[in-house]
Amino acid sequence: MSIIVLGTVALDSVKTPFGRRKELLGGSAAHFSMAARLFTKVNLIAIVGSDFPRQHVTFLRDKGLNLNSLIVGDGKTFRWEGQYQGDLNSALTLNTQLGVLSVFKPEVSSEQREIENIFLANVDPDIQEHLLTKMRSPKLVGLDSMNYWINTKRKELIKLLKRIDIYVANDQEARSLSGENNLIKAAKQLCSLGPKMVLIKKGEHGVLFYNKKFIFSLPAYPVEKVIDPTGAGDTFAGGFMGFLAGTRQVNSLAIKKALAYGTVAASFNVEDFGLLRTSRLTRSDLERRLAKFKNCFSF
Repeated sequence: MSIIVLGTVALDSVKTPFGRRKELLGGSAAHFSMAARLFTKVNLIAIVGSDFPRQHVTFLRDKGLNLNSLIVGDGKTFRWEGQYQGDLNSALTLNTQLGVLSVFKPEVSSEQREIENIFLANVDPDIQEHLLTKMRSPKLVGLDSMNYWINTKRKELIKLLKRIDIYVANDQEARSLSGENNLIKAAKQLCSLGPKMVLIKKGEHGVLFYNKKFIFSLPAYPVEKVIDPTGAGDTFAGGFMGFLAGTRQVNSLAIKKALAYGTVAASFNVEDFGLLRTSRLTRSDLERRLAKFKNCFSF
């Protein structure tokens, strides 16, 4: 089995209490892929500019990603600059340059149109919808978004939610879109908009899963030193969706395992800047930390 991820491949500049890094390889699709590749074949759908370093393309391809639908546009690559302070739970965005992302219309090959597992990572809902209409028979579709799109394209986002299976949001986004402050009420309201399942990411406090059959919650894996949280949510989604695509099952047990794998994958992401830690991650690394995570619940 394989999965398609639509999202951004970006050049990120980040400052945290542990240092500053400029123009790191990043973006929602890149972070997602570093975790998902451990479970299944990943087809990355994104756009970069003519200024995108060739070594980054080589790096992504060497990680086993299918880049046949990575478009090189005439212009500059999407760039994001952010700063983390205090508990590092949220970033202060200092600068965003859309570049070629502003004219992005995703294309997929005839072979990729047959892929049944799809994750629409954080980009404009119109771009997400454009890709989804090209797919022939999707069976498992996940979607992520952000407050910017909730505020500026709420109508388009709500329309798209009717066509997906899994909606992934952080706690602030879930409250904003649902109008509910309590997260369980927010998840229930979001499910009423169309998705069969809702995942609410709570940062260092873990994740809440909701569907009409059951509610499940996991804490975050305890990490001693958080260096850079950028992309942790995308890495979580990659572990979650990658496991479900690889196991070819979507039942309560598979979902709980997928949530655990996503949580553990995200714990590696925060231990270094950008993709530096997750790009070295192996399935064995993941399994060893998952075993430690399970011990946290043994009593």
